[in-house]
Amino acid sequence: MVIRQAKAADAAHLARFINMAADDLPLHFWQKSVGPEGDPWAWGQERAMRDSGSFSYRNAWVAEVEGEAAACLLGYAAEAEPGPIDPDTPAIFVPLLQLEALAPGTWYLNVLASYPAFRSRGLGSALLAHAQEVARAAGHDAISLIAADTHPAALRLYASKGYREVARRAVVKADWVVDAQEWILFVKPLSEAV
Repeated sequence: MVIRQAKAADAAHLARFINMAADDLPLHFWQKSVGPEGDPWAWGQERAMRDSGSFSYRNAWVAEVEGEAAACLLGYAAEAEPGPIDPDTPAIFVPLLQLEALAPGTWYLNVLASYPAFRSRGLGSALLAHAQEVARAAGHDAISLIAADTHPAALRLYASKGYREVARRAVVKADWVVDAQEWILFVKPLSEAV
């Protein structure tokens, strides 16, 4: 396995990984953005190819196995002083923003996902260790992440690596069809080993 900085050419993989990590919420949002005639995957890929923004290839690392993209890590600095949530924010995103605001100044691990064929091979652990290196190098003393309650293997992994549950918020579904009931915020101080 090799972990490398993502490239714009990885956009299709990044779109799939972020969608897996968030139970199809990105795809749901992208479809609403492009309308019934648009291509939501193309929209997601365009966003991943941007040079700026939180969902940019510049904030991502890809784990390759035998030269094939297998897993992804995407993260960045959380706001040090989060402001109030914009009243025009779609309700579906409000619980996530509320949780993010509870971990200001951390390095926010937005996406950790792997393709099913590559699961249970230690990629998640390796990417969490890499996230710790990146966060430390950027001057952060903690990592935060939000996971849905529908990912039990991921929740066990985070707990085993020292991530502690801080808070939960109910998932707002509206017309998003999902089994998840809660978003869970985890924080790990970087003084602890992975």
